Amino acid sequence: MLRPDIIDLREFYANPLGRAARRLLRLRLRALWPDVKGMTVLGLGYATPYLRIFEGEADRVLAAMPGPQGVVRWPRGLPGRVMLVDEDDLPLPDASVDRLLLLHALENSENVRVLLREVWRVLTPQGRLLAVVPNRRGIWAHIDATPFGQGHPYTPPQLTRLMRDSLFSPTASQAALWLPPSDRAFVIKAVNAWEKAGEMLWNRFSGVLLVEAEKQVYAGVPARAVKGRQKQFVFRPVNSIGAHRAEDD
Repeated sequence: MLRPDIIDLREFYANPLGRAARRLLRLRLRALWPDVKGMTVLGLGYATPYLRIFEGEADRVLAAMPGPQGVVRWPRGLPGRVMLVDEDDLPLPDASVDRLLLLHALENSENVRVLLREVWRVLTPQGRLLAVVPNRRGIWAHIDATPFGQGHPYTPPQLTRLMRDSLFSPTASQAALWLPPSDRAFVIKAVNAWEKAGEMLWNRFSGVLLVEAEKQVYAGVPARAVKGRQKQFVFRPVNSIGAHRAEDD
């Protein structure tokens, strides 16, 4: 499966449509996670455009980017807190993350169940994940000019079933991005109007789906978690792994 390259992802969020999508999704994320005080928050995939909203409140905010995608330095002007990782072998201890944001991750994963098994392992017993994925019914999933048009889109029932099959209990869901995936001025200027109209009139056809799910600790233990491996946080310098020498805001 081809996944968006780090350059394409950065360019999308640098253009007007990407900035509009980021602003709208940040509002949804904050509504689902209004309080992360004292927690460890991890963004997996390409979540750095959204992690800043948790800065100053969470105890630690970290980012992990899969190797095939590439990595950029983050945060800008501060010591790096981003890791280049293998999706099936996150360099984190068991039960070390309170909130895990999957963004530009699930739909691009080569093995979704293995990825979610690792997510289950690193989450604390009360930990929650929040997956943001393209909606199969929405227009964004069918226009490949944006990152939300890449990978495998989902319907709400598919996403819910995937979470339950992976030892997670869905706790909340929302939809977002009803504006057309166009950077034309008339679209960008009317972002809020598109969202309000879409939520009222075309709710099933949003661009993305957001599903929060809680880790099930009573349903069983994934095989790799049983081994009880103890991992350490590993921050590999961006310049030493041949990644793009850039910074992400």
